[in-house]
Amino acid sequence: MTELKLETLIEGTGDREVQSGDQISVHYTGTLVDGTKFDSSVDRGQSFTFTIGLNQVIQGWEQGLLGMKLNEMRKLIIPAELAYGERGSGSVIPSNAVLIFEVELVSFAE
Repeated sequence: MTELKLETLIEGTGDREVQSGDQISVHYTGTLVDGTKFDSSVDRGQSFTFTIGLNQVIQGWEQGLLGMKLNEMRKLIIPAELAYGERGSGSVIPSNAVLIFEVELVSFAE
């Protein structure tokens, strides 16, 4: 798999769409292809805030969250090249792993 795949699970609301430079807060759950959960802001009960376009997150998120609207939920299937590649991430994400995220846009930070 070499390309990012997106699926809208819940349609968003309003006219504003995520663009580069926006600071946003999301809830997410990340799993491996075999269903192993490796991270979840939902489980922690705390959203994750970052700015699109500053390489604060993996490229699959940088590309896959553009155009989202408030309260939208997307499923992102991210190839290793747009995630952690050959290096993986610690003992949690193996080398060359395809990652699956369900991401909900909970707010635009002003």
